[in-house]
Amino acid sequence: MSAAGVLARPLRPLLLSAARSRRLERGLTRMPATRRVVDRFVAGPTRDAALAAVRDLVRENRFVSVDYLGEDTTDPVRARRVVDQYLALIEVLAGLPHQDSEPAARPLEVSLKLSALGQALPGNGHAVALGNARLVAAAAEAAGMWVTVDAENHTTTDATLATVRQLRHDHPDTVGTVLQAYLRRTEADCRDFAAEGARIRLCKGAYREPETVAYQRPGEVSDSYLRCLRILMAGKGYPMVATHDPAMIEAAALLATAAGRSRDEFEFQMLYGVRPAEQARLVDLGQRMRVYVPFGDQWYGYLVRRLAERPANLSFFLRAATAQG
Repeated sequence: MSAAGVLARPLRPLLLSAARSRRLERGLTRMPATRRVVDRFVAGPTRDAALAAVRDLVRENRFVSVDYLGEDTTDPVRARRVVDQYLALIEVLAGLPHQDSEPAARPLEVSLKLSALGQALPGNGHAVALGNARLVAAAAEAAGMWVTVDAENHTTTDATLATVRQLRHDHPDTVGTVLQAYLRRTEADCRDFAAEGARIRLCKGAYREPETVAYQRPGEVSDSYLRCLRILMAGKGYPMVATHDPAMIEAAALLATAAGRSRDEFEFQMLYGVRPAEQARLVDLGQRMRVYVPFGDQWYGYLVRRLAERPANLSFFLRAATAQG
């Protein structure tokens, strides 16, 4: 393992704390090396840049989930601007050519964070975020797309899942959500949503959480991921296996076979810029592969969490920084 890889694990808690630091955000965004890393993991600052990335991925027979970056909105006007961005994005995505002959899956999807839609607003944040999310869900459904509600830190989980259930009441075939395997509660959440027939993106988790609510050791998180994945594969919903871990990818294929699922009854998901050769390999094997495509200028928190997730990402950043020096 490289020196950067050795350093990455003890640095993970620091990086996750840094993801919410405005001071460090200002410093990192001024570093010349940062642009290289942003260009690798973020499609670009504008909707047009995101669309260019989406077109390339669709031509390569990959599904996409597009995220307009932003979180922790405390201004209702800003929250409404985020909604407008999504409505404009859905309108242009609807005009793209894509394979739509498989009703069990929708190749085009948008991902959204409820904190970007006003969830953290004092007093009525839940109602504001729900109302804004309903506008996005209705537009996506009319355009034949999916919406997946992203997970954030554990303090928002109850409110987020309550909102998801309200959205699914009106848009059961359109709205899905994310569950994070490192949270101790997630097995129970998987059972509930699998019984409901929900579409669930299962990831390991990307926020700094206390030991009281989240597994801390990588082995514990992987074990939880496998337990949760087994529940989802055996359930009535549509599992979305969001991982870059080779062991989890292999296990997912085996669990799907054991549960009697065909390749069109679940999908793999990976992040834009991460393991593109593996993405292509899975597509060549006939697996469904969806790429999470973020865009926008509010990339700081997203980027730092990507650096914390994988030593290879941190190594890439350090090599870029050294080259600039």
